[in-house]
Amino acid sequence: MTRLLNTPMPTRASDRGTYTYVAVYSAVLYTVLLIAPVVAGKLIQQFGLTPVQLGGLFSLELGAFSLATVPAYLWLRRINLRTASYLFTAVVIAGNVLSGFVDSFPLLVAVRFVTSLAAGSITVILLTLSGKTSNPSRAFGIFVVFQLAMGALILAVFPALFAGAGVSAIYWTLAGLGIACLAVVNRIDGEVLRREVPAAAAVRTKVPLGKFVAGLAAVFLFYVALSGVWSFMAQISAAAGTELSATSLVLSVATVAGIASALVATVLGDTPRRRLYLIAGYLGMAASVALLFGAPGLLQFAVAAVIFKFAWTFILPYLLSTLSDLSGGGHVMNTTNLMIGGGFAVGPVLSGALIQSGGGSFTGMLALSLAGVLASFACMLLVQKRRAV
Repeated sequence: MTRLLNTPMPTRASDRGTYTYVAVYSAVLYTVLLIAPVVAGKLIQQFGLTPVQLGGLFSLELGAFSLATVPAYLWLRRINLRTASYLFTAVVIAGNVLSGFVDSFPLLVAVRFVTSLAAGSITVILLTLSGKTSNPSRAFGIFVVFQLAMGALILAVFPALFAGAGVSAIYWTLAGLGIACLAVVNRIDGEVLRREVPAAAAVRTKVPLGKFVAGLAAVFLFYVALSGVWSFMAQISAAAGTELSATSLVLSVATVAGIASALVATVLGDTPRRRLYLIAGYLGMAASVALLFGAPGLLQFAVAAVIFKFAWTFILPYLLSTLSDLSGGGHVMNTTNLMIGGGFAVGPVLSGALIQSGGGSFTGMLALSLAGVLASFACMLLVQKRRAV
């Protein structure tokens, strides 16, 4: 897909600013989703929540991240992105501060929804600006790496750090991290999208409908498959008779492998071998799911988990940059955010239903996830077929 002929390429300076913005915000914004294991017990203790209420709260926050896509169709190309970033960050900060004070669960639900909606709106900016850099694969790699790094830090530090504190301390810490984000807002070009509007009117490259649908399907199916499998990794291992301590160690190693692979993708950036890397990554991911069939032993499970996480985080930057090639002045990356959230929400629910209907067997869930990986692979190949560069 060719870029608009009269749209200037980003300079290295603007790229560096965007990379900094993406790194800081992706680490901080996704903290709200990564703290779920840490905050769950404290919410139950403070509000006396049932599992259904707790799950509903976390699902609502994740859903708000995705729903932010809808209003973004109206404001994304009409508002200065610096102004939008300051505005939405202020809402995130205020929401986290208020979350620490409320003592009513229905009010907490409302506050968390608005807070996550604002955070999701910034995510739309992150994805869109990443696709506008001269090296989108590197930008999306940074987007993934800093989320994973923050996730590892949270799981290592937060449980001990907030062991004796209430849930308010966690929310106020998130507010402080949000304040720190404000320092990098001036690193981005706030007018980059508004300048493209007249350019797009003059010379517009239309996005082929078939590739647009296939690209979105590739992302949606990818997230359905990965979230469905990863959510039940520990249960798959336990069903095979592996001790929890060994399983936890394997998943920790897999997380490190995921960070390493995302770093590799970030360093490589855009490359003529992108298609080859995607093919290799998808085949690795499919092979890792296949290894999970039949109650795998510890060694087989470890190999599957490490390959799965390595392949997943290696694929993602290249998959997102493939989608960004279709932008053509449109809202492809904005819609991609909806597909990511939708896939994340559908995967665990669908997998859980298949496990329950199968009497506790993981065969049906793994078969569906393997089919999802292969279907995403096929859609990705369709998007890249005869792609002009």
